[in-house]
Amino acid sequence: MPSRRHRNRVCSVLSCAGAASVGALLFFSGAQTIAPLRSRLGLGGGTWPQQQERLFPSPGLLLSPPPEFLISLPRQASEADLSFARRLLPIRRHSPPQLDEEHDQSTPQLKEDAVLLPDREVLVLSADPAVGNAICVFQGGASSPARALGRLPGPGRHAYLCPLPDSEPPPLLLSSSSSSAAPPATAPAPAADFRKLLNWNDSLVFDSALLQGGDLLLFAKGTNRRQGVINTATSNIQCIYNRGSDGMVASFPATTSAQQVIRCPPPPSPLNSGNLHVTVALNGQEPIPSLATYNPQNTGLSLTRERKLICACTMVRNVAKFLPEWVRYHAAVGVEKFFLYDNASEDDLADQVSGLNSAGIDISTVAWPWTKTQEAGLSHCAASNQPFCQWMAFIDVDEFIFSPNWNKVEKPSKSLLESVVSVDSEVGQIFLPCYDFGPSGQTAHPQEGVCQGYTCRLMRAERHKSLVHLDAVADSLVNSVHHFTLKPGFQKVWTTLARINHYKYQAWTEFKSKFKRRVSAFVADWTDPVNLQSHDRAPGLGVDPVEPVGWAESFCELKDKTMKELSEKWFGIGFGGRGAITEFNSNGDSAPSPSLP
Repeated sequence: MPSRRHRNRVCSVLSCAGAASVGALLFFSGAQTIAPLRSRLGLGGGTWPQQQERLFPSPGLLLSPPPEFLISLPRQASEADLSFARRLLPIRRHSPPQLDEEHDQSTPQLKEDAVLLPDREVLVLSADPAVGNAICVFQGGASSPARALGRLPGPGRHAYLCPLPDSEPPPLLLSSSSSSAAPPATAPAPAADFRKLLNWNDSLVFDSALLQGGDLLLFAKGTNRRQGVINTATSNIQCIYNRGSDGMVASFPATTSAQQVIRCPPPPSPLNSGNLHVTVALNGQEPIPSLATYNPQNTGLSLTRERKLICACTMVRNVAKFLPEWVRYHAAVGVEKFFLYDNASEDDLADQVSGLNSAGIDISTVAWPWTKTQEAGLSHCAASNQPFCQWMAFIDVDEFIFSPNWNKVEKPSKSLLESVVSVDSEVGQIFLPCYDFGPSGQTAHPQEGVCQGYTCRLMRAERHKSLVHLDAVADSLVNSVHHFTLKPGFQKVWTTLARINHYKYQAWTEFKSKFKRRVSAFVADWTDPVNLQSHDRAPGLGVDPVEPVGWAESFCELKDKTMKELSEKWFGIGFGGRGAITEFNSNGDSAPSPSLP
């Protein structure tokens, strides 16, 4: 008989909104056969009148009068109560799973879901990890590999990315469990077993984070305008918790709402156990489809973890080549913990992180596959890690905190960044000016690394990045990537003790990769003919990935070798090369890397 860990494999029954015709998709793990299995109770999809009819058959759920929250209780409900609940309760149509005698029916199971992303990709979320290689098989025989992205921080489910074959229409995804034998030819499932594939271009609650104080953050598209300029009033946003096992539901007004982040109070004690589905409803409208969950027993929060003085957080995609140099340098000058929000990298990021951890550097990787959500990811990082980090440097992997005064120091130490954050208690944010470096004559990635390979920059500073005291960050978590909004009573200051060396305009072979995809939430892709004068674009560069004439010598107004010389003195020539190894002891001191031949 198949083992239990293979039973709840893969994905829910889904369809793509607006598709005139659809195919079918199965998710296979290793050489296991996927047998159709109907989906469990979830959120979103279906029409609201249909959901109401299914959720409130006669006699309907029994509901208490709604004060600040709404919760189902065993009493006689009025029609007004039921009407209010119908507007708040977010349920997507699922059939009960087919269980065998060995399955513990009392254990709540997370459902599986899938989201249609841009670039014809399907993000599959599964409660169970795939065993071995996984593939997506489409009706008609087409298939594509399912690439594992890791476990999502909030829902706790495992994420897989499946490309859609060019010849296939948007697929249906069959809920499945594993058994032995080879993947069979798939047949269309009954129409009743299908529900809509969630679409990333629509409103969607896509992630969540449970905070130590009890609040729940929901990360949602479609609730607020860009950059937090126009936000839906919190009085018009209801945070809705639902327990599928018994239909209990609770609703509270949100406490903050800005950009893609909504802060919700915790549910009442009758619901404060097990896995709950969570979503929001705006202005009394239908609830937004949601992937979010709430489980206070599965937070991963540790009250005994030592609080670091300085951490660093960044969003990454295909930066494995650059990561060791960036991490080792900042660990040497005082960063004690690194958080990498991985935006579906396809390179050897995991191997690089493993090697750096083995070298004594503390790095955590967070799966963050969502497109154009950099601000939301940094908000998640700031809120989730506030108990464990005092200061957080929000910088990219091509940005290095540096001071020309450090050239007087014989070897790096944690005290270098400690001196930068040694400020008055009312200072909640320290701005560091950014100086943009150009290709510096390089036509390929320099063998010696970024710091030693790029030595020419623009004269004036462009923008800034920040060191942020996480206790000072406003509850709304509003940020522009460059800085956060602070709580009343805290102030921001510019520092003269350090700056950012931003290796922005690298050799064309590296820079052109930016045309493939940009992770920033509100910044247009290079190929979009909008905001052509934005500082996020390269001056004079159009919308085509064609190397401009003279690129290698562009953006060079001032020769600046101070970082090159410092890096060579501290770590040796070729420190940024892929083979360089730096060991770190418990005090953060580093040994020089071997030089390149």
